[in-house]
This record gives sequence, structure tokens and C-alpha cells, in this order.
Amino acid sequence: MKLKLIGLIAGVALAAGSSAFAQAFPTKTITMVVPFSAGGPTDTVARLIAQSMGTDLGQQIIVENVGGAGGTIGAARVAKADPDGYTVLLHHIGMSTAPALYRKLSYNPVTDFEPVGLVTDVPMTFIARSDFPAKNFSELVTYIKANKSKVTYANAGLGAASHLCGMLFMSALDTTMTTVPYKGTGPAMNDMLGKQVDVMCDQTTNTTSQIKAGKVKVYAVTTSTRVPSLPDVPTAKEAGLPNFEVAVWHGVYAPKGTPKPVVDRLAKALQVALADANVKTRFAELGTEPVSADRATPQALGTHLKAEIAKWAPVIKAAGTFAD
Repeated sequence: MKLKLIGLIAGVALAAGSSAFAQAFPTKTITMVVPFSAGGPTDTVARLIAQSMGTDLGQQIIVENVGGAGGTIGAARVAKADPDGYTVLLHHIGMSTAPALYRKLSYNPVTDFEPVGLVTDVPMTFIARSDFPAKNFSELVTYIKANKSKVTYANAGLGAASHLCGMLFMSALDTTMTTVPYKGTGPAMNDMLGKQVDVMCDQTTNTTSQIKAGKVKVYAVTTSTRVPSLPDVPTAKEAGLPNFEVAVWHGVYAPKGTPKPVVDRLAKALQVALADANVKTRFAELGTEPVSADRATPQALGTHLKAEIAKWAPVIKAAGTFAD
């Protein structure tokens, strides 16, 4: 009986301490890890919401870029961070594809993180260097099929959204291109602007401004409907590639074991950020929009992540694309 009483007292004390910690959270700067290089689409999303979230939390959120290995290096860092809410991860669809892509993954996306909430679903665009010969999507397909490995396809590394889009595109065309991996689509875009690579499939958050400035050629968007910020750009289906649809979702995560009240506080700040008029305006300019409040929750992201893992595993297995 005495031992049970001691255990009960210890449990109450621990819960009280955790509650007090959660109520005080945050008391210092928070780091939001982006597992890709600065200047890329995921980095853009992170910086747009970090400022607004920080305002609601009363503490600054610093975005730290930890690129490499298709986003797995940055994700692994957050998985091993202290579960106190002061280190969080903003990752995209790659969180759900990594288990199938990597034979040896140092973390489990489902069991090593606490979901905070979904952020946005971003359309992708097929683009090429400004002097690429193809004038429209049909000519793009014809040119790639005729030249195959002579065409260079830029992506942000194994498992990145740009890699997945390209993989599905080549599968749909039953052809190949020479892939050129980077540590992020920021540097990939720089090389495209410098006309050192030919083609890329990338998120509107990274391509819209370049498209509107005429610095790259655009052929199609990967959504089922046209993107309001790019109304003259046809969908892949309209352009002649039926059943091709890819949207890149983003979510925020904390390390496993982060107290629920802290996770809930982060989720609330995320919801406030996504309702921010400035964030909505900037997202719209980049061809996307925030998710609804009911999707910016831990429960919604947890459910979505599991569903996406189940969706992508057979696709990647069929393509035979793996990394150690």
C-alpha cells in the first residue's frame, strides 16, 4: 500500500510538473527545421507561417535549413531532439514516402514524432529552361520520348517532391531522363535559370514568380483544376496526360514524447497563422492556400500521414527506386 501511495504521489507530481511546463510554454526561441536548402518551396512555406506562429506564441521561431538525403537528415535531427516543443519539423509529402524509399531509415515517421497539423497542399508545375525547344506540353512529351537520357531532369534529391513527380511522369510516359539531384529545389532552380538543366517538376511556391517573370517555360500544373495564380496554364489532364495528379502537402511535427498540452499549443498557433490574412495572401500569390482549421490538427495530420504512407509504398516499390 505504501509503495502504491508513493507511486501515486510521484505520478501526480510528474503530471503537475508537466502541466506547469506546458502552461509556461514557450519561454524561449523555437527552432523550425526545414529538411531542405534555403530558397526552396518547403522553406518558403516554413518562413511564411513561422513569423505568424511566433507572434501568437510570443516567441520567435527561427527557421533552420538542414538539407540532404531527400529530407531525411533534417527529419532525423528533429526525431532525436528533446521533446520539449522547442524543436519542430516542417516537412512535406516526403515524410510519407521515406519508409518505402530508404532501406535503412534512422527514424519512423509515425512512431518517432508527434503530429502538430497540416499546413497546405501545393500544386506542382512542369517547367523547363527558358530556351527549351518544346512550345507546349504535347511537344514536351514528344521531345522527351525522342531524346530520353539526353534530357536532364533536376530534382531536390531522392524522396523529394520534385523527385516523386518526375518518377511518376517518366512512368506515365514509359521513358527515361537523366536525373540531376540537388540538396533542394532552390539550387536546382538556380541551375535551371542558368540553363544548365532542362526540365523540372516543382511546387508553385518555388516556380510561380519565375513563370510570371518569363524566366522559365511552363507546360502544365499537376492538379485536377487550374491554379488561380496561373489561370492560363493547363492541367496535365487538359494537356493530354490523363490520371496524372500530384499535390504536395506539408505538415508540422514535434519529437515523440512532447507533452500533449505543448503540441496542442503549437497546433493552436499554427491555426492562427493559417488564418492570418497576410499568410493567405502570400499563399495565394504562390499558387496555394492554407488548409482548413479542422485539418491543421494533430489528429488530422496523424491520419493523413498513415494514409499517404499506405498510398505511396506500392507506387515506389513498383518503380524499383530505393536508397540505402
